[in-house]
Amino acid sequence: MVAKSLDVVVLLKLLVDGGGKPYAQLSHELGMSASEIHASIRRCAIAGLVNPDSKEPLRKPLEEYLLHGVRYAFPGKRGPLARGIPTAHAAPPLAAQITSDDLPPVWPDPEGTTKGYALEPLYRSVPMAAKSDPKLYELLALVDTLRVGRARERKMAEEELRKRLEHANAT
Repeated sequence: MVAKSLDVVVLLKLLVDGGGKPYAQLSHELGMSASEIHASIRRCAIAGLVNPDSKEPLRKPLEEYLLHGVRYAFPGKRGPLARGIPTAHAAPPLAAQITSDDLPPVWPDPEGTTKGYALEPLYRSVPMAAKSDPKLYELLALVDTLRVGRARERKMAEEELRKRLEHANAT
């Protein structure tokens, strides 16, 4: 079994919504095929990140994976100047706490209003999914902070992720 970056997106969506949604609905909300969702949940169950029966993320293993693995498995790739949606420390919830004169990281998106350096999202449909789900957007931005942030930014993202995982409906 090889983890895929889309697994992180699926895990975060399951964390936000719980595991009870049908694959077709998740497919629509994430901009992935139902077969991609099904395969992702299967990989995550094999890896011990999801309860195979309820499809709910397992909080402690997910925390370890996000905080210690994602950065190395799916490092952020900085691209050229682009218009898009702010991510990482330039997006909520960290944007209010971190100020910088540097260009912000953005997911390239033609409807985006922010200019910054392009950061390749974990999956191509992330900007669309984030626009329709603010909680998912914040989790994805926190994970991107772990992928590309400086030490201080990563530490803040870790604390915020831990809080959110603690209060999630995950087991």
